Order: sequence, then C-alpha cells, then structure tokens
Amino acid sequence: MEKTIENMTRKEFEQLPHRKWDQKIICNALIILPSEISWVEITKYKLQLWLSKRFKFIKEPEIYNVTGMHDSGYRQMDFVAVGEDNKPICLLAGGSDVMHFNGIGGYGYDWLEKYGTVPSLLPPVDWNIDCLPTSGLLRLFSHNKILCGIALSSFEFFAIDEKR
Repeated sequence: MEKTIENMTRKEFEQLPHRKWDQKIICNALIILPSEISWVEITKYKLQLWLSKRFKFIKEPEIYNVTGMHDSGYRQMDFVAVGEDNKPICLLAGGSDVMHFNGIGGYGYDWLEKYGTVPSLLPPVDWNIDCLPTSGLLRLFSHNKILCGIALSSFEFFAIDEKR
C-alpha cells in the first residue's frame, strides 16, 4: 500500500527528511506535529523551579533544557508539508512554538509590496483543520496553496494564489 498521510503513523512522519531552514516550500496542507516531551525531564524542571523559589542558593532552571520545550514555555512543533494526492513532502520547522496564519499580523505573503501599507481589507482565506485517522495528528488545509516560510522560532505560512 502506498503511503499517504491517512495511513501514516506519527513515527513515519517523524522520519521524513527536514528541508533546509531557509528553503520555502509550497504545499497543499500541513500536518501539525507537536514535540513529545519527557515527563521525567518536565517533572525535574518543575521540582527545581519550585525549590529555586524557596531556596535562594538553588538556581532557577532553564525551560529550554527540557527536550521539546521552547524557551517561551510552550512545546515546540514541527510541521509536515503535504503535496498532491495527500503525499508527504518533508518536515518544516522543528523549533517553532507559534503558528502564524497568513504570516505575523495575518496580512498575507508580501503584503507591503501588494498594498503599500497595512491593508484595511484582506481577502478571506478558508483555513480548515481535521484529524488524521491513523496518527490522530491535525491537518491544516485551505482551498489555496500554502507557502511555508523559513524555519524560525515562530512558523509563518501563507495562503497564496495557485498562479504564483
């Protein structure tokens, strides 16, 4: 049976190759892949944090020392780009803790060049989420193609016209 996102496991998604951090990808959908964290590491972190509040000689721990956690205190996410016929393309941005629909601010890709200023009216985009049957992961999709920005602390992606 040919692998499509509907019959893949989380482990199979995790084994996909990563793109280069600055490579832009155009895809049809995104799979949200939250990091898995060690409950032992997070428990040790919380215990050390609690102790550091009570005893000045105990150093406050750094959250980024917990595997899978962003320094914001939220879990990191990776994303799988999905191409034609629901076939996975690659992993996108393993260190992100935030998803920015249509970019930071929501103005869309290349908004300054398109509008010359912050736009007062934006064309609507139909963002949709469903849950994959085998892995239980969430799939984000739109009627537009999706342009995935570079891999940074926050993950920007944009709905784009298929003509672009």
